[in-house]
Amino acid sequence: MSAPSGLDHTPLTFTRHTIATTAGSIAVTEVGAGPALVMLHGGGPGASGVSNYHQNLPALAQRFRVILPDQPGFGDSYRPTEVDLDRHSITEIAVTAIFEALDRLEVRRFHLLGNSLGGAAAIAMAQTQPDRISGLVLMAPGGGWLPFGPTPTEGQKEMFRYYNGGGPSEKKMAAFIRTMVFDHKQFGQDVVKARYDASLEQSHIDFYHRYNAAFGKRHGMDPLWRDLHKITAPTLLLWGRDDRTITLDGAQIMLRNIRDVQMHIFGSCGHWVQLERAREFERLVGDFLGELS
Repeated sequence: MSAPSGLDHTPLTFTRHTIATTAGSIAVTEVGAGPALVMLHGGGPGASGVSNYHQNLPALAQRFRVILPDQPGFGDSYRPTEVDLDRHSITEIAVTAIFEALDRLEVRRFHLLGNSLGGAAAIAMAQTQPDRISGLVLMAPGGGWLPFGPTPTEGQKEMFRYYNGGGPSEKKMAAFIRTMVFDHKQFGQDVVKARYDASLEQSHIDFYHRYNAAFGKRHGMDPLWRDLHKITAPTLLLWGRDDRTITLDGAQIMLRNIRDVQMHIFGSCGHWVQLERAREFERLVGDFLGELS
């Protein structure tokens, strides 16, 4: 992986862990040095910690010890069963597993960043163990938002369709990516193919069917918005104005109820802020968390 122009071109050195938790193994990748920054990925087909943020790591690894877990069900981490998903929401499962993994890595206090599904886990972590979170960055997070319009949103519908109706295809992946970003023309067929290939692992496909069914049974994400006041960490909200998955109109409740909060909105930007506005994302995250370290 090459560093973007203007950055240190020293090759990145990744450390990979497979960490046993009480529910199953969690895959974690680390890169960089400095204050710990845990980055939680979104929930689209084929997602993982590194794939979600790989383009941002050359910049962030210069300032932070970046810790990238694959959430349960994704990447190389264990796949929750139907019984697991009946007993607990995917957010509850992720929070328990990630905290256990961090305990085993002896990471006590850390900055935390989450996008979409990972944003829901980040909110829940900041609510349940607030003393461990020194700074919080949320990019269009699930669960903490109350949209004015109908749900599921356009982007959520594309996620549900992807593994249904004949299964995955490059055409369906292209349609999914179009709903995630403002200008899909900046992402060529190579991006579509890479994400499509990552979505084909059979145990992940099987998990996604269970996950979608559980999502329907629970009528969506956990209502984390009810306890936003429990977040004590200074919080930065990042949102694409044109997000069609976790829509900007639902952000008002977070601005009203998180006690120490600020927000940056990107025009002409969809759900993947870290990809569509990579350099601005890296600068904002680095400066915000750097002042808290």
